[in-house]
Amino acid sequence: MVTALNIAHRPELQRFEADLGDGERAMCVYRREGDRVLFTHTEVPPRFEGQGIAAQVVAAALDWVRSEGLQAVPLCSYVASYLRRHPEPPAARPR
Repeated sequence: MVTALNIAHRPELQRFEADLGDGERAMCVYRREGDRVLFTHTEVPPRFEGQGIAAQVVAAALDWVRSEGLQAVPLCSYVASYLRRHPEPPAARPR
């Protein structure tokens, strides 16, 4: 399991990413449409799969959505699965 990652929000690229070294990155890509954030793709290099990296990147992205009062729309199967496994507490839901 990887320890806490340094995850950067790259709004100009519409994604959250973690630098894994040697030029490899994990990312969660989105498309903003008004107050909705459509999550379209999550990617982790194969040699890093199964280490909790995608979960950390997606959690950071969803924290941003909540902090901005936006609505997450999981088009990506990983984000949809993450949301099923980690339901938001009622107080954290966007208004």
